[in-house]
Amino acid sequence: MEGSGIATIDIAIIFGYFALVVGIGLWIARSTKTGEDLFLGGRSFGWGLIGLSLFASNISSTTIIGLSGAAYTTGIVNSVYEWMSGIPLIIAALIFIPLYLNARITTIPEYLEGRFDRRSQLFFSGVSIFATIMIETAGALYAGTIVLQAFFPNLQMWPTALGLALIAGFYTASGGLKAVVYTDAIQAVILIIGCSIMTWILYGKLDYDWANVVASAPEGHFSVVRPLDDEGLPWPGLLMGVPFLGFWYWSTNQYIIQRALGAKGLDHARWGLVFAGFLKIIPLFIMVIPGAMALALYPGIENGDGVFPYLVKNVLPVGLTGLVLAGLISAILSSVDSALNSSSTLVVIDFIKPNKPDLTDTDIAKYGRITTVVLMVIAASWAPQIQHFTGLWDYLQLMFSIVVPPIAIIFLVGVFFKRGNAQGAFATLMLGTLISIFMTVVNPFEFHYTMNVGVMLLISTIIFVGVSLATPAPDPAEIDQYIFKKALLGQGMEDKPWYIDYRTHMVVLVALILYILVVFW
Repeated sequence: MEGSGIATIDIAIIFGYFALVVGIGLWIARSTKTGEDLFLGGRSFGWGLIGLSLFASNISSTTIIGLSGAAYTTGIVNSVYEWMSGIPLIIAALIFIPLYLNARITTIPEYLEGRFDRRSQLFFSGVSIFATIMIETAGALYAGTIVLQAFFPNLQMWPTALGLALIAGFYTASGGLKAVVYTDAIQAVILIIGCSIMTWILYGKLDYDWANVVASAPEGHFSVVRPLDDEGLPWPGLLMGVPFLGFWYWSTNQYIIQRALGAKGLDHARWGLVFAGFLKIIPLFIMVIPGAMALALYPGIENGDGVFPYLVKNVLPVGLTGLVLAGLISAILSSVDSALNSSSTLVVIDFIKPNKPDLTDTDIAKYGRITTVVLMVIAASWAPQIQHFTGLWDYLQLMFSIVVPPIAIIFLVGVFFKRGNAQGAFATLMLGTLISIFMTVVNPFEFHYTMNVGVMLLISTIIFVGVSLATPAPDPAEIDQYIFKKALLGQGMEDKPWYIDYRTHMVVLVALILYILVVFW
C-alpha cells in the first residue's frame, strides 16, 4: 500500500470545514425558537435546497464507502439503488407529498394515525426511530471512523464515532432542520466536485478509454442484470426488492421526507423531489464506477469498505485530498444530522407531545434538543458493532429488508384501498415484521434478501387485505383526506407552463433511468 500520512494543508481544509458547519448551526440557532422551526425549518425551503439536501443526506459516507466497496468486490450492480431512486421519488411527488402537505403533518407516522389509528402510528414511529439510529446513524458513524482511521491509524473506533456524533449533534440540536438543510447543500456541492475530480484522475490512469475500464474487470462486472445465483443482486431482486426498498426510503421515511414537509409550498416540494432524482444518477459515475476501476489499478485491497479511503489517500494530490476528505466527513455529518433531527422529531411529536398536551412551542424545542443528545450517544455506542458484519452495504440493506415490506404495503395499498382499516394495518405491521425477521434469520427458501422482500410484500398484502375485509370498514368521511384522488396530480401546478411542470421533468427522468438500464444491462 503506497502513500501515508496527510499534509498540513489537507488538515487545515478539514478543520476549516468543521468550523464552517458549526458556525452555520450557531447562526441559524438564533432564529430557531419553536418546534416548527426546529423540526420543519419554519416550512420555508425552496426546491433547490430540498433537492440538494435530499442528495447529501442520502449520499452519506455509508453510501460512498459501501457502494465503492461493493463495486470493487462484486461489480456495479448495487448502483441500481442509487440511479433507480428516481422512480420512488416520482411516486412520492405524484401521490404522497400532496397528501402529507394537505394534512399539515409534522411526522409521517401522523399520517398513519389519520388513515388508520394511533397503534399503527406508534409502531411505525418506533420502527423508524430504531432504523434511523441503529442503521442510518450508526452506519454513518462507523463509515466515518473507517475513513478517518485510514489517515490516522491510531484513532479508536468508539471515541472517534462519539466525536463525530458530538459535532453533528451540536449544530443539529442548536439549529434544527434549517441548519441540517443549509449544511447539506454545501456538502452536496463538495461531494460532487471532490468525487468528480478523483474519478477523472482514475480514468486518466486507464488512458481515458472506457474499453480499458471494462476490459480490466471480470466478466459481468459492469452489468446490473445478474444471474439468479449472483451474491450481490440477482435479477429477481432487481424487480422484487429494489423498487420497494426505495419506495419506503423515499416516500415514508421521516429521515428523508422531512425536507419536503418543510417546503414553502407543494410545487417546491415536488420540484425538489424530482431534482433529487436527477442528482441521484450522479453517484453511478463518480462513486460506483471509481470503485470498479480501482480493481484494475489497485487489486490488492483486502477489505471492500477500505477502497474509497485508499483511493482518496493514494490518488489525489495534496489539497484535493483535504477537499475530498472534507466531503467524506461532510457526508458523515449530513447523515448523522438528518437522522438525529428526524428521530428527535418522531420522539417528541409522536410520543412526548400526546402525553403532555400543555407543552409550549419553547418546551417542544427543548425536548427536541435533549432527545437529539440522547439519541446521539446511543448511535455512537452501537456504531463499533457494525464491524462484525460482512460489509457495510450488506449490513444496511439486510436491516432494511426486515423492516420495509409491511410498512411499504400499508402505505402503497392503504392509499388506494379504501376498505383497508386500522385492524388490517396493525396486523400487517405486527405479523409482517415477525415473519420478515423469521425469513431473514432462518431464510427457509435460501433466497437473497431482496427476493425475501418480494415474498414478504406478497404476504403483507394478503394480511392487510384479508384482515381488513374480515373486520368493519372505516368511516369514509374520516379517511377521505388520506386517500389518493386523481385531482391531486395537478395540485400546485395550476397555471404553470409545461416546461416547469414537475410532470414534464418526471418524464425526462424516467427516460434517463431507462437509458442507463439499457446501457448497463
